[in-house]
Amino acid sequence: MTKTHPHYLTRSRIPSVLVVDDQDQVRQLIRETLEQAGDEVEETCNEEEGLERYRRKSTDRVIMDILMPEPDGLEGIMMLRREFPNSCVIAMTGGCETIGVTNFLDVAKMRGARQTLQKPVELKILLETVAAEVMS
Repeated sequence: MTKTHPHYLTRSRIPSVLVVDDQDQVRQLIRETLEQAGDEVEETCNEEEGLERYRRKSTDRVIMDILMPEPDGLEGIMMLRREFPNSCVIAMTGGCETIGVTNFLDVAKMRGARQTLQKPVELKILLETVAAEVMS
C-alpha cells in the first residue's frame, strides 16, 4: 500500500484513530478512508464503548460524533478529556441545531475538541484535519 497521507513524511509509526459514531455507514466510510491513507482505525457505535476502548488502548486521535443517543458525544468529549487531558478529539456532527445561541461544534470546542467537522464531510477535509492533528 502506498502511504500518501502527509504525516508519513515526518512520522515512522502508524497513527491510530478511534471513530465513535452511531451510524454504521459513516464509521465504515471513515474507517476505509483513513485505512487507505495508512492509519490504524478502531471504531465503536457509542460514547461509553468508545471511552472503554480508549481506556484499554489509547489512540492518537478520537473522531467523535456529537449527536448520538444518550450519553451524547458532547458528554463523551468532556468525559474523555477529563480522564485523559492530552487526548486529541475531533468532533463532528451533521446537525446544525443550536444550544441557546451556540452551535454544537462550538460547544464541542468548549468541552475540549481540538477540531470540528460538519457532516457530510469531504474526505479530503477529513484527511487534512486528521493529518494536521497528528503533526501538532
